[in-house]
Parts: sequence; structure tokens; C-alpha cells
Amino acid sequence: MKILIRGAGDLASGIACRLHRCGFFVVMTEIPVPTTVRRTVAFSRAVYENMVKVEDITGVLCSSMEEIEEALSKDQVAVVVDEVCRIRKEFNPAVVVDAIIAKKNLGTRITDADIVIGVGPGFTAGEDCHAVVETKRGHDLGRCIWKGSAFPNSGVPGMIGGYDKERIIRAVKNGIFHPAVTIGTVVKQNDVVGYVDDTPVLAEVGGVVRGLLQEGVTVCSGMKSGDIDPRGVIQHCYTISDKASAIGGGVLEAVLSLTKKSLTEKERVLQ
Repeated sequence: MKILIRGAGDLASGIACRLHRCGFFVVMTEIPVPTTVRRTVAFSRAVYENMVKVEDITGVLCSSMEEIEEALSKDQVAVVVDEVCRIRKEFNPAVVVDAIIAKKNLGTRITDADIVIGVGPGFTAGEDCHAVVETKRGHDLGRCIWKGSAFPNSGVPGMIGGYDKERIIRAVKNGIFHPAVTIGTVVKQNDVVGYVDDTPVLAEVGGVVRGLLQEGVTVCSGMKSGDIDPRGVIQHCYTISDKASAIGGGVLEAVLSLTKKSLTEKERVLQ
């Protein structure tokens, strides 16, 4: 079964890895300049590195249907720079997963494929998709929603190690972001972790830098530019997060449940 995932950030990549390991052919779309901060576990890096690995799975940048087919034949995840998802018509997937995590629907429709799944806020099951997967940390994380929408965006990050908004690295003004450390670096509160132009960006909490924008990204004031994990486990920077795994499991459940439902309906028609 062919699956197209809109977005190639860390959550979308957690979904892609779950689906890929279960035998699905996965193609992902991304914008020309990705703004993923958890880059070490995101296939979006392929946009500027051409070939990357997320855990044990290889992702490769493709620019044509021929290159996509070659990547899939090699058991790789194909990544395409395609902000408006033009590749959908040529690829003709059985499943479309919108995992852009834009907190709103940027154009996905329930008619885009036989199975359409929205990830997070901005989608309504039964209207613009067949199922929604919850992304908010807590009791319902990863749950499939068959009617209605995910929990609205609160604007407050989930609590990790006793911190929520303090662990997010944000741009201090409009400009160009320049990282001062690498992902995996252990920092203390008030350490310089980057610059916007020549203005330093400081860590608000100590821990390990789990995510950071790549060099040269244009940012606006307050934009998420990185992530510090106060638990301080460096290995967590290089493995798919609990959140991404849970969401990936929810998407897998939705795909299999909707496929089973479709097959059952076809059997009834044949009978």
C-alpha cells in the first residue's frame, strides 16, 4: 500500500517509521526550507542533506516519480520538496496523512485518497478526513478520533522534566538564525545557544539541546527555534520520541481500521 505523508518533521517522521516498518511504501512532502527543530530524527533533513537516516531507516530526496520509485524499490522513504502536494496525483496513494502540524488544515480534503488522516488540531473526522489522531500530551495522546476534532491548540508545550514553555528556544527578533551549539550539547540556564543575526539567544533552562534550527533559516520574533530537554539524556536526541511513537501508532491503527472497514464493505457488496 502506498502512503503519502504531508510534512517530514519529527512527528511526521515518527509516523513514517512506524508505517515503513510495517511494510508500507512511504513518500513525504516538505517545504523548500524546513523549520524542523528535532532534525536528528526528521526526514526533512533530506531536503538539504540529500540522504539521511532516522534510527535505522534511510530517507532520500527525490525530484521525480522515477527517483521516488527507485527509492521505494530500495526500501527507503522518499522525500519530495512539494509544498502544495502536487505529487499526490501522480503517486496516487491509497492513504494521505496530513502531518504538517500547522494547527490548521492547509488544503487536505477527504477526497484526496481512499483513506485520509489528519494529525492534530485543524481537522474534523467525517468532514475533511476520515480520522483524526490526537497530538496533545496526556491520556488521549495517539488516540484515533472517528467523529469530531483533536484538542484545540493551547499554545503551551507539553510538560517535560517539570518544564513546559521554558524548554522551548525562541527567536528573539526577526532575522537569520545561526546556531551556536549542536544538537546533543548539554547547556546551563542562560548559556548562548544561537543568534538571530548578531543578537544572542539564551537557554531558559538547563539540559540537553534536543532540537535546533539549521544555519541560515529566516525566523520571526517568538518563532520556535529549538528545544531543550531538562532530563538531560543525550541518546534521546537520536531516537524517535514517545510522542511521535504514540502518534505513529494512532495513524497505523487508523490505516488498518479503515482498510478493514473498506474490505468488509466490499465483501458485503459481493455477497
